[in-house]
Amino acid sequence: MMRHGGGRGWHGRVLAAALGVTAVAAATSVWTAQADPTGGHSSHAGASAGAAAGAAAGDQGKVAKVAVTIAHASDKGDRGVNITIDDGPDPHWTPKVLEVLREYDVKATFCMVGTQAKAYPDMVKAVVAAGHRLCDHTVSHDTSMDHKPESYQSQQILDAEKMITDASGGVRPMYYRAPGGAFTPYSRQLAAGRGMRPLGWNVDTKDFERPGTAAIVATVKQELHNGPTVLFHDAGGDRSQTVAALREVLPWLKQQGYSFGFPVR
Repeated sequence: MMRHGGGRGWHGRVLAAALGVTAVAAATSVWTAQADPTGGHSSHAGASAGAAAGAAAGDQGKVAKVAVTIAHASDKGDRGVNITIDDGPDPHWTPKVLEVLREYDVKATFCMVGTQAKAYPDMVKAVVAAGHRLCDHTVSHDTSMDHKPESYQSQQILDAEKMITDASGGVRPMYYRAPGGAFTPYSRQLAAGRGMRPLGWNVDTKDFERPGTAAIVATVKQELHNGPTVLFHDAGGDRSQTVAALREVLPWLKQQGYSFGFPVR
């Protein structure tokens, strides 16, 4: 899995905006407790007091674990396609993406940044109400988090999970997608222990670079042989090319005999 390229200033701003959340959460939230996915407690710095860690571990026990391997396959089989939408929700672009998906009767997986979900809970609820699935995309979309301590990885994943769940009205994310593919064995185990299957992608449309609608569509057509999970974005700037590309790609996929599903769990 390749990391997204540079030049994504929006994510730098999201990271900066989230630093306050990170600092407070690391000290006070039970979601930052260093609960080992196997049920023990990590010895890494940043672990909360015993009572908080116990609360997190107790909550964890109520969640069915899923596989730790990175999912790419579709629950619709060999002719299934998974549409995944990253980095939102966004109050302007998410509704437009939802409209296109509704028009073509397609369900997608929305990989949400925690700060965005917290800022726009109505958008999170709209995604859920339309029958789409939620995915944890961390608090601040730090693509270097695989080089950070496990305590930081835990905070990014678990606090985002709580933000998204709260914003949705209680619907939990079913997947975890590391920003830029920055997975680690620890982060995959942690997410899986929380019932969130690590989620990869096979086709990176690079729509965040705004290469033009035709280029986005061509990438899907040329790279779909790599696998069924296709990556788009609904935040981080002008996503008009993404919306236009979806209007072309979705009917084309149907014409080719593909059906739309969700990533395997």
